[in-house]
Amino acid sequence: MSQLRSTLDFLVYDWLQADGLTARTRYAEHSRETFDAVLDTCERLAREKYAPFNRTVDTQEPQFDGEKVILPQCTYDARQAYADTGMLAAGKDAQWGGMQLPYLVEAAANSFFACASVSMGSNLLTSANANLLLVHGSERQKQVFAVKELEGLWAGTMALSEPQAGSSLSDISTRALPDGADFESDALGPRYRLKGNKMWISAGDHELTENIVHLVLAKIPGPDGKPIPGVKGISLFIVPKQLVDSEGNLTGERNDVALAGLNHKLGWRGTTNTLLNFGEGKHAVRGGAGAIGYLVGRPHEGLKCMFHMMNEARIGIGMAATMLGLAGYYASLDYARNRPQGRPVGEGGKDASQPQVAIIEHADVKRMLLAQKAYGEGALALNLYCARLVDEGRTGTAEDAARAQLLLEVLTPIAKSWPSEFCLEANSLAIQVHGGYGYTRDFPVEQYWRDNRLNMIHEGTHGIQAADLLGRKVRMQGGAGLQLLAATINATIQQALQQPQLAAHANQLAKALQEVGAATKAAWATEHAGQALANAVPYLQAFGHMVLAWVWLDVAQRVLARDASLSIAANAGRMRACQYFFHYELPKITAWLNVVNARDMTCADMPVEAF
Repeated sequence: MSQLRSTLDFLVYDWLQADGLTARTRYAEHSRETFDAVLDTCERLAREKYAPFNRTVDTQEPQFDGEKVILPQCTYDARQAYADTGMLAAGKDAQWGGMQLPYLVEAAANSFFACASVSMGSNLLTSANANLLLVHGSERQKQVFAVKELEGLWAGTMALSEPQAGSSLSDISTRALPDGADFESDALGPRYRLKGNKMWISAGDHELTENIVHLVLAKIPGPDGKPIPGVKGISLFIVPKQLVDSEGNLTGERNDVALAGLNHKLGWRGTTNTLLNFGEGKHAVRGGAGAIGYLVGRPHEGLKCMFHMMNEARIGIGMAATMLGLAGYYASLDYARNRPQGRPVGEGGKDASQPQVAIIEHADVKRMLLAQKAYGEGALALNLYCARLVDEGRTGTAEDAARAQLLLEVLTPIAKSWPSEFCLEANSLAIQVHGGYGYTRDFPVEQYWRDNRLNMIHEGTHGIQAADLLGRKVRMQGGAGLQLLAATINATIQQALQQPQLAAHANQLAKALQEVGAATKAAWATEHAGQALANAVPYLQAFGHMVLAWVWLDVAQRVLARDASLSIAANAGRMRACQYFFHYELPKITAWLNVVNARDMTCADMPVEAF
């Protein structure tokens, strides 16, 4: 993991200036030394407890014996070791047992685990679950549920999807009814009985912790006794697997949450993925029908609360996809350096009398490695930049915080979706570098691809992210978010124009920015949502490439500022990755935007029977 660490050090300290955050009150007790100590600990733990068992959790996937889930021992050991570090509460306030660590450093530290074995532990969900409760929960809910999660004693989930609804949350059928005449007086929150089924619930059942805190979306019937149509009727509930008293002590009562079955997945097998039945009667509790749940926030505002967790999860998924892309890159880079095959093509062709060379000497292998580097390190820079925006939103001046939050809103669909698509492509290239060996289980790259294929699907599919970007994010507040992003990119362009090595890239990015702006207007020229969103995914791809080109240009400026002669090999590599992106990748956006500009309906108008 040495190459990852050096990349993180450059991005976190040289590019994003993490040291400067210690001047702010929230982070005043930290220093470069404490940040390094956290990175050192997580790097060591990932190397010792996670990386050696990545293949184990893939081949020994979760099993259900009818009563409980069976996981390999290494998963228990890794999860406990992680909890013992305090990283579940790394960025939280000291009053909740947290370190008050900048999210930038927290994200960088957690990247080691995703690179080592992405599916072990499901710590992201527990942390995000607790974060939601700290924002939207009552004081008692924070003390009873969130604190136990942050201490590592309990785990957390998010239970949204249902078998018949998928991503269409307006169609969920899980119901919540008041539990008795005194339902509003429960110390843990208004008490309800829930009935329904939830599908694709990651970490939905296991024996890793003594309790699991499910955050469940369900509908409370309206005054007429009928469900309120659409998403406005959705509320959010805490539904613990094991019931607790008002002080958080286990009562010994099993809540009526039953594991109906495990989903056996292509990859990401170290984490259970479940179908859960709520209130079916298998674990009937306290003489009533339904699983007991406690309302979070106000009735019918569940989706608003849940989006807090979903947005955090989306950035986390972008980072997971990034690290899988980089894991494949590191593996294929090592293979290419050590695999002799073929001879270089010189002026007169190949000389068979010469010894074979390592395949990294061949131009096409270099192309595939450079593409992986540009995708992976570019995506890592983007996600860490988004983490830095989170810190700015928490600790900046009122004006700076508002700008950071608005910019993060626009960038979140890109931070999640771009790495999910292009770091998956990086994994495909890693397999290709290995040749036939890459297609076997003797090398890790096929598993990285299988693990990464999930990321374009969960936490909002690619199409949903695209519709969110073009349908909402670039138009909200009269286009203020898009204007702010354009101004931020333009500032980088103006600085880069002053440097001869970067001027051509700066002009190319300026043209790309103009193209994306024009396409945004063209898509909505008729104000017909069906026409505008028919090509939302090509728009997302073009928008993402523009953003990554900007990130690489900004990184390149920092490289030249500290090493103008490129005497350090890593800096020369960063500059070449930037050059690759501008020469090979950014030109693709014109083709993607052609169908957006034309509001092309080739796909949308395809008759179903014609397929």
